[in-house]
Amino acid sequence: MDAITATDRETAVLDGGPADGLLMRVGGRPRVLHVTYPCEVEADRGGVRVEGVYVYRRDYSVTEQPLRYGFDIASP
Repeated sequence: MDAITATDRETAVLDGGPADGLLMRVGGRPRVLHVTYPCEVEADRGGVRVEGVYVYRRDYSVTEQPLRYGFDIASP
């Protein structure tokens, strides 16, 4: 696969969930996007991080910019 350049990127928007309305630029029209949020840990465990993961899936009915990714509540 060829490298994706800045000119190959398209505007996309997230719909629903914790990142509702977030606009970004994506390359290659990925099927799934993961959004992460850091979680607080109570004690330092040598650099261990914990992040909440949220999944957004591309809405294939949208073919023009901004592409739309809908929150998938059923994904872990």
